[in-house]
Amino acid sequence: MKENDLLFAKRLVLVNAAVPGILLGWDAWHHQLGANPVNFAILTTGMLALVFLVLTLAVTPLRTITGWNWLIFSRRTLGLYAFFYAALHFLIFFGLDRGFSVAGTLSEMVKRRYLFVGLVGLLVMVPLAVTSTNAMIKRLGGKRWRALHRLAYVAAMAGVIHYYMQVKKDVRQPVAFAVVLAVLLGYRLLVWLRRPPAVTTAIVR
Repeated sequence: MKENDLLFAKRLVLVNAAVPGILLGWDAWHHQLGANPVNFAILTTGMLALVFLVLTLAVTPLRTITGWNWLIFSRRTLGLYAFFYAALHFLIFFGLDRGFSVAGTLSEMVKRRYLFVGLVGLLVMVPLAVTSTNAMIKRLGGKRWRALHRLAYVAAMAGVIHYYMQVKKDVRQPVAFAVVLAVLLGYRLLVWLRRPPAVTTAIVR
């Protein structure tokens, strides 16, 4: 891919990934989020976080299968958007639903365990976002950086479990996410098993 085409692809991903958040903000500004706008915003941002997290994990398999090497340049952007929407998801809950009450938030987490699972997923994503820069990659070294960023799978699993526990009746969507995540994990396991012993530790996220 030419440099100009690559730059265009990067910008395309950057802009389009922001569109759902912009639309949510637009609808919120115009009071078009339904009868329970806070709950709608919480659910929407949580869904977006999970979608972008799964897309981030799908980049390497898709790149390997299709040969589209340019996809690798979208992984960082997708990962940062996943963290952004996950953080926004929590902030809306903490600020608008719990009124910035730490005690109220902790009390709610004790009563609803899926909230604690979701918080674990968010906290796992923090070091991934912090170490997403080229400078941090050089500082950590490729091997340690790759090992750290495998935590993205932990964050995704926590997100799926959080979603499944939160849904009371219709579990089709969280189950669909679980199936996709299982496929991605299965692919990585298959790659690991098929590699020579000398290079099994060099698997990239």
